[in-house]
Amino acid sequence: MTQEETIDAIMLVMDRAFDPFWREAWNRQQVADSFALSTTHALLLDAQGNIAQETGDAIGFVLSRLVLDEEELLLVAIMPEYRGRQLGKRLIEYSAAASRKRGATRMFLEMRANNPAERIYRAAGFERIGIRKDYYRTADGQKLDAITFGKDLTN
Repeated sequence: MTQEETIDAIMLVMDRAFDPFWREAWNRQQVADSFALSTTHALLLDAQGNIAQETGDAIGFVLSRLVLDEEELLLVAIMPEYRGRQLGKRLIEYSAAASRKRGATRMFLEMRANNPAERIYRAAGFERIGIRKDYYRTADGQKLDAITFGKDLTN
């Protein structure tokens, strides 16, 4: 699939997966700009929990970036109607395996405090390693901390 098709699939999932109140979604230009770096990677997941072979099959995605030996998860999303089936955890596991193949020894992510996805990240082996006070702002101006998580990929 082409980069444009991949971006189309990411945007379709993102539009359905992210509640605008939390202001977490990226716009198409931000996603496209992230691919300007050769170290940005995307994985698409289908409803059966496999890596999507066709962009039209995508119900989830992870967008990540490798810097030296560290992979940062930039965005992770599963369409709401497919949540609760361990697909998010599987997607993260696929991403971790791909990151290892690229030479990553650690994986990081940052999320807003009170994000219910925290249980998925913890189940996938991530541990809390830091906090940024008042980093995020909701649509109504509420301030939320950012929580940083890390995962060792050498085991």
